[in-house]
Amino acid sequence: MRLSNVTCGFLIAAALCAAPGQAADISGAGATFPYPIYAKWADAYKTLTGVGLNYQSIGSGGGIKQIKARTVTFGASDMPLNPAELKTADLVQFPMIIGGVVPVVHVKGVDSGQMILDGATIASIYLGEITMWNDAKIKTLNPKLSLPATAIAPVYRADGSGTNFLFTDFLSKSSAPFKEKVGADKSVQWPVGIGAKGNEGVANMTTQTDGAIGYVEYAYAKQNKMSFVVLMNKEHQAIAPNAQAFQAAAANADWAKADSFYVILTDQPGAASWPITGASFILINREPSDPAAVAGALKFFAWAYKDGGKMAADLDYVPVPPGLAAQVSKTWASSITTQGKPVWSEK
Repeated sequence: MRLSNVTCGFLIAAALCAAPGQAADISGAGATFPYPIYAKWADAYKTLTGVGLNYQSIGSGGGIKQIKARTVTFGASDMPLNPAELKTADLVQFPMIIGGVVPVVHVKGVDSGQMILDGATIASIYLGEITMWNDAKIKTLNPKLSLPATAIAPVYRADGSGTNFLFTDFLSKSSAPFKEKVGADKSVQWPVGIGAKGNEGVANMTTQTDGAIGYVEYAYAKQNKMSFVVLMNKEHQAIAPNAQAFQAAAANADWAKADSFYVILTDQPGAASWPITGASFILINREPSDPAAVAGALKFFAWAYKDGGKMAADLDYVPVPPGLAAQVSKTWASSITTQGKPVWSEK
């Protein structure tokens, strides 16, 4: 059964309510990209500690708005905020998990992993320039595949999202016309297509529409048994999405030199790199209104870094490496304070 993002967020809130007398639940909102692993972590953490997670999976744009408005303890975004915006909003940012966005199709006679596409061709589809699945450009990439004379139905994220950002950033790097006409952002004006909200909405719409192409976080593609596309990467290698391909892209990141952990992992070099890889980030107020709630959230994140790696790998996410987790912990201690004192302590 497929659930809407609003329902997903509600289910975490309802199922993970802390019992009377226990610490209050952790509140967060934002990206749908990491929702499957956040839900899995939340269930395990609830069992271990009795503390629940009330996470509303509403998209990165909504998460950024809510943390800036101080209505949640943390926001989540798959589009990292640049250092200037973080400073203006008085926010601290850090990566929580790494994964991949994958194009998915619903084309009769085409199974998962059979179709090969490149960024320029996908950009042309979303610009409305390629409209049929048996177009010459698609046939050139797939000479052995029997492609039907079916109209292409592009499906896009209608809400502001980090998944949108990662997808449009990759297409902008692959196609100058796409960069000029659409650009890379969490919310863009799509020339053609059908809009749907959240990764779940795009998954549902793509599955229900003959001739559709969409883009979702890999866990959603796997859970919904969708037909994913093999992509040509920066090295002109045809790569299937999996944790190893996401890890290969993430291996190029120099987090130690990145101001405020501002790293974008799309279109990374390397023969084995998946080209639409991204990190999902947590946003927290530098001077939180409720220091105790933030301390509780950081305790959850520290646990996830330390003990949540296998759960992440089981869903084909890439866990944050221990060295990066240690770097993040130092940032918590130095940058998140109340009355001049650090909110976070590992003791």
